[in-house]
Amino acid sequence: MGVNHAEVIIIGGGIVGSAIAYFLSKQGLDVTVLEKGELASGTSSRCDGKLPSNGLSLMNMPWQTAVSVSQKTPMDAVIPLFHKTDYILVKNTADQPIGYVTAADMLTAIHQAHQILEAYFESMIDTMDASISMIDDQERTVVWTKGAERIFSIKAEDILNKPMSDFFPADMLQILQTHQTGDSVFRKLHQPRPDLYVLINSNPIRLKGQIIGSVVAETDITSEVRLNQELFNATSKVHQLQQQMAQLQPSTDPFSPIKGTSSAIRRTIDMGKKVGTTKATVLILGETGVGKELFAKAIHDVREKSDAPFIAINCGAISPSLFESELFGYEKGAFSGADNNGKKGKIQLATGGTLFLDEIGEMPLDMQVKLLRVLQERTYFAVGGTKQLKADFRVIAATNRDLNAQVKQGLFREDLYYRLNVVTIDIPPLRERKEDVIELTHCFLNEFSISYNRFIQHIPQDVLLDLLHYSWPGNIRELRNTIERLVVFAADGSVKRDDLPMSIYASKTSKHKDDSPLQEEIPNVIQTLQEELEVHEKQIIIKALELEKGNKLAAAKRLGLSHATLYNKMNKLGFAE
Repeated sequence: MGVNHAEVIIIGGGIVGSAIAYFLSKQGLDVTVLEKGELASGTSSRCDGKLPSNGLSLMNMPWQTAVSVSQKTPMDAVIPLFHKTDYILVKNTADQPIGYVTAADMLTAIHQAHQILEAYFESMIDTMDASISMIDDQERTVVWTKGAERIFSIKAEDILNKPMSDFFPADMLQILQTHQTGDSVFRKLHQPRPDLYVLINSNPIRLKGQIIGSVVAETDITSEVRLNQELFNATSKVHQLQQQMAQLQPSTDPFSPIKGTSSAIRRTIDMGKKVGTTKATVLILGETGVGKELFAKAIHDVREKSDAPFIAINCGAISPSLFESELFGYEKGAFSGADNNGKKGKIQLATGGTLFLDEIGEMPLDMQVKLLRVLQERTYFAVGGTKQLKADFRVIAATNRDLNAQVKQGLFREDLYYRLNVVTIDIPPLRERKEDVIELTHCFLNEFSISYNRFIQHIPQDVLLDLLHYSWPGNIRELRNTIERLVVFAADGSVKRDDLPMSIYASKTSKHKDDSPLQEEIPNVIQTLQEELEVHEKQIIIKALELEKGNKLAAAKRLGLSHATLYNKMNKLGFAE
């Protein structure tokens, strides 16, 4: 329609015709709107019935369908419409025309938006101190920040638009793994070069569900790792001196064999010392390998005389048919195959001392009844005997099971549970006191170096980091066995990473549905260990709340905490109400 005459005729009224007339009139043109019937009769909506002086008939001109959109139409829906037309009519919520937009206008607006976004992006990248790198869908480097230049000593102009695998071994590039698998990682220990350690975050870049690249952010922790190694060596020497001093002047503290300086283990030791001032029955809770018997022996040594017996019985290792004779003893001829002289039971052997019932949750139900009777009446009969014997002993029981749950399931007697649960001590697992791993490693390293007559100068930093990385489901017992294994294979006095158990390697590569972040993250034990542990603790609490459908009381029981302790931890860790 863009003719150069003073008058323009629009055939066909309605909203579209009115809108076009409005736009053209704004540009100074004299506009006439004709309905098709008006054209035939020679009348119009604005003139005196005469056709324009040039006599040009618009009926023979080519028509182009007008396209209109709402003012709230998303840009993604508007842009494709420009394939059909160069002008798009814009309407308000009342379906009235309020303006129009051209393809040129749209292109200009998009270009400006892109420039603004690019300015923000460049400023953000230049401001960040960490190493940021990105690759495109062809695995070519498209972003390489100054932080990356500093850490990797590679200039941006040298690596940009080139495959990153030309500069690093492909199997050591987390960004390629993320690009190929779509998996993200957060604060994962990574070693892109043999002489470099970094904490890495990695994410795929997706567009409409398709991976079009990947981005990684890396923080250099090589200096921290080296400091950690120096700390390990220094602590090892101090530990050796402490052991030499202990041999010259044995400690009078029964709890001294329990190693660790973390707040969690110190609180538990303090509780054990307080219990040691009483004769109360003690129930020790804790996972397998945390050192329940070590605590039981320490409590016994604190509150009993030096010559008082400490008798331990593993309730899960004795056949149910032999349990009664083991616990109560038997008279000669009590049953077929019995010793002719009879045998004293564990209760009699513990007279004047402590009977330690390990794995009490494994005790058969019929024996639970008999043990309860002994604890209540303080008397018993040996198997096959007729003489009532006096029971004079203190009880310390231990278990790795949830006795409260077993009571509800009918697997453990409720009355015995309350008889044993006078004072409860909950020993924290090793994964909740990772700062103790180094000290325990020193202790076991020195112990087995002497046992196997092998001088181990130090543990390499990669091995030490693996030990810190692992979650230790077998707790201290598993750590002790691991260090013994390393010493056994260190025939030349050098500990090697290849000698670590396969379970430690598997924990680094497997993906757990209920991943403990402890297996995905490495705490920086020099500066940020407490922060890392708080992250792990928060995620464990979140998992417990999910399993209990938000019930805080049930979650506290699952975690082995009191209701108040859980609330305090949640407040400290910043949980929203």
